[in-house]
Amino acid sequence: MKLRHKPTPVPGITPSTVSSSLMNLKVFLPFNIFAEKTGVLRIVAETREGSFGLLPHRLDCVAALVPGILIYETESDGEVFVALDEGVLIKTGADVLVSARNAIAGTDLGLLREAVQQEFLKLDDQEQNVRSVMAKVESSLIRRLVEFQHE
Repeated sequence: MKLRHKPTPVPGITPSTVSSSLMNLKVFLPFNIFAEKTGVLRIVAETREGSFGLLPHRLDCVAALVPGILIYETESDGEVFVALDEGVLIKTGADVLVSARNAIAGTDLGLLREAVQQEFLKLDDQEQNVRSVMAKVESSLIRRLVEFQHE
């Protein structure tokens, strides 16, 4: 990402105060904590209105996330990509909480794309199995209702 203008120094903010105010990121899934990172420099998330970035001193906010890629950067890990199902992002102070139904992380977008495709194929198979079972349950229920009605 290229800056269009030269950043202006902010009075009272030095490199030591910036490092002490880095963000903490937690990504929650329905049954576990997917990721818990400290020292996050920046986060980019996707909403219906488009992508937006979070820096440590941004005001608190809440955003509904659409399925897409969440990007976060730390000094130790560099840039990390997380494919998310729809969810919610909440920023309060230095804490950023993300809750989603499903997530897959990676540092290579190509490998992440393949992993997401495999996961979706697996989910499609599970969905077809569930639909098949539901169709059997529905037909059994209808058959029993008809038998009950004829008695």
